[in-house]
Amino acid sequence: MMKRVLSIIGTRPEAVKMAPVIKALQLKPEIEPVICVTAQHRQILDQVLNVFNIKPDYDLNLMLPNQTITEISSAIFTHLDPLIKRVNPDWILVQGDTTTVMVSAILAFYNRVLLGHVEAGLRTYNKYQPFPEEINRTITSTIADLHFAPTQTSKNNLLKEGIPDSRILITGNPVIDAIQSIAELPSTKEVSNIERKMGISLHDKIPGKRPFLILVTAHRRENFGRPLENICEAIRILSKNYGQDIYFLFPVHPNPNVTETVYPLLKDLENVCLVPPLDYLTFVHMLKHSYLVLTDSGGLQEEAPGFGVPVLVLRNLTERPEGIEAGTVRLVGTETEIIFEQAFELLNNPQAHAAMANAVNPFGDGKAAGRIVQGIIDFESN
Repeated sequence: MMKRVLSIIGTRPEAVKMAPVIKALQLKPEIEPVICVTAQHRQILDQVLNVFNIKPDYDLNLMLPNQTITEISSAIFTHLDPLIKRVNPDWILVQGDTTTVMVSAILAFYNRVLLGHVEAGLRTYNKYQPFPEEINRTITSTIADLHFAPTQTSKNNLLKEGIPDSRILITGNPVIDAIQSIAELPSTKEVSNIERKMGISLHDKIPGKRPFLILVTAHRRENFGRPLENICEAIRILSKNYGQDIYFLFPVHPNPNVTETVYPLLKDLENVCLVPPLDYLTFVHMLKHSYLVLTDSGGLQEEAPGFGVPVLVLRNLTERPEGIEAGTVRLVGTETEIIFEQAFELLNNPQAHAAMANAVNPFGDGKAAGRIVQGIIDFESN
């Protein structure tokens, strides 16, 4: 029997991880795939859809400047519910822990539609870190009918919460599928523009030879204000200590809480390149050539180890402890002195850098999408 699967996407990270799954769904004759974007993030979402050549069937276009969580939640509830009724899917498929995911899960329940949750089971067990993601994914797990856990650790979290073993499938994370396919594509003009702006050539660089490229991202709500100021201060100190031996590339998230902190503190530094959010193809190529990543992102903790790039996580808690256990990431928090000390060690100690760079990525083998789709096909409801 044909199964109609409605994939709902709101942000760029969701699109990256759902793209391989959507492609796999499209290859199955027994599945009718339908794609809806809420456009919780507009431009940076569109960039990913374009690079993966994904065309949504429905675009709710709900992004408004500087909207609150309440406002975007209300808009998704109001506009998505009638769409679900019109499409009448057998399954709704969501990924991760955004507001789009949480609202989609509740609407799946209201409409008695089966719900599949990609990247299920991530936990910090602190409802405010990350905010609001920890509660979003917990709510989604309560509702989901099939949980696609990226690792055994994630599965264990779900089992502890009473989810039946038969409803959990360890798949790996489809972000590994995504970066493997993207890394094979040719570089972009934007990469050349960034190289020119920084005055370096990444493709001619000998591995392990300075100058080193350090990729920075920071956008978490819990880091707004003083924590983000601390992060910027650590970058200032590092940039002045190392001069032209290092270059920072910082794609700055468009949220005013980020731009109004980052630009005043870092725009005058010659070896710090502040740019708008990069299209995903350009971002992957810059990541591939980085020596080190400083980030409060979740996805980069999974992506960077795929290229052997150590990650310093600018948070106090992470829902991805597998990276810490494997040695691919370090949790350093948001205190200026600690960020500086940890980066200093990796910049000056080749052995410490190599230990992280050569550790095995615990997040998958690039075949997660096929396992997820097969899980939907094989599912039998009780």
